[in-house]
Amino acid sequence: MPSPSIPLSSRKTYLIIAAGAVVMSMALGSRQTFGLFISPLSYDYGLPVTLIAFAIALHNLVWGFAQPLAGAATDRWGPAPVVAFGALAYGVGLAMTALASSGWMLALGMGVFIGVGISCTSFGVVLTAVGRNVAPQRRSMALGLASAGGSLGQVLMVPLVQGMRSSAGITVALLALAALVAATAPLGLALGRRAPSGVAGAADDAGLGFSLRAVVAQACRHRGYRLLTAGFFACGFQLAFIATHLPGYLELCHMPMGLAATALALIGLFNMAGSWTCGWLGGRFRQQHVLGWLYLVRSAAIGLFFVLPKSELSVTLFAAVMGLTWLGTVPLTSGLVARIFGTRHMGTLFGVCFLSHQLGSFLGAWLGGLALDLTGSYTLLWGATFVAGVMAALLHFPIDERDAAAAMAKA
Repeated sequence: MPSPSIPLSSRKTYLIIAAGAVVMSMALGSRQTFGLFISPLSYDYGLPVTLIAFAIALHNLVWGFAQPLAGAATDRWGPAPVVAFGALAYGVGLAMTALASSGWMLALGMGVFIGVGISCTSFGVVLTAVGRNVAPQRRSMALGLASAGGSLGQVLMVPLVQGMRSSAGITVALLALAALVAATAPLGLALGRRAPSGVAGAADDAGLGFSLRAVVAQACRHRGYRLLTAGFFACGFQLAFIATHLPGYLELCHMPMGLAATALALIGLFNMAGSWTCGWLGGRFRQQHVLGWLYLVRSAAIGLFFVLPKSELSVTLFAAVMGLTWLGTVPLTSGLVARIFGTRHMGTLFGVCFLSHQLGSFLGAWLGGLALDLTGSYTLLWGATFVAGVMAALLHFPIDERDAAAAMAKA
């Protein structure tokens, strides 16, 4: 018999949300600072900007391919060992980046180890643990709350790293990040030591008794899941380009030093409100429609920011709007996956969907550096991020989430 979902008001649920928020804060907050290291790594270590951008892009790609595996491991063994392994791998990657003496060492540390580590310490693992312990009608709100808490690291880590980088250098800053991330390894115990024996809800029950291969095959045949996966590509493309190259773009626009760090911190601050709001909206409206409007708002902000004159005010407003729409896609997307297929294989199915997101992230980060080296500007990429968001909105509005669980229940 499936075990009942834990009410959102229970103490255990809040402990899971809090532990997950801390883990994601360290993982995502550290990642949010990578754009601040591009210029120092180039000047101090003598590495080309294209190579550094490729290493950052590579971690997005590795993260994407590792996410379904991390999700499957969570589905089978629970989040505790997955989070512990990921935190240690992430710490090793940051330490290798700090000590990188060559391009291959930078690519291995920032690209491979960090990519594997973040796949085990972010959405696909943490939100899966949260989603399994909350009643279906409250799941979107809980996922939004966990995502909002996970944004706290994006607010705190950017000014912290900026200060350490200025006072002690990038090597010390990266080693400090490595220690902080590795210290979160034990928090996976609060998320659960074992995979759950079951969850409540009709959609959740529909996934029971089916093999992982059958569930993945069903997902690939579901038109809504394919549209959701394709649209998630645009999210990764937009966010990776902005997080990685906004500091360099502001330098080209002759903006004051330190404004980039302020903008990245503001994105994290407003992302807390945005993630919670998107989770709340997803519990009251069709999640795919909320996603569609989110992409339209984000693209409008990108287009206006690029064409209007640059000033401290315009950068601040852009960061605020981007923060409100930054990671709100995650609780909505993961909640929609759970609504369609249940939570039994949520880690794996969200991981497959997230692979598309990370393919977009790879291209957004890498093509930004390539465009700068080839053309001396980011104009082409700003245009591409605008178009990608509009296309994503058009993909999300027609998603129908109602038929997959019923089809599996009748199979």
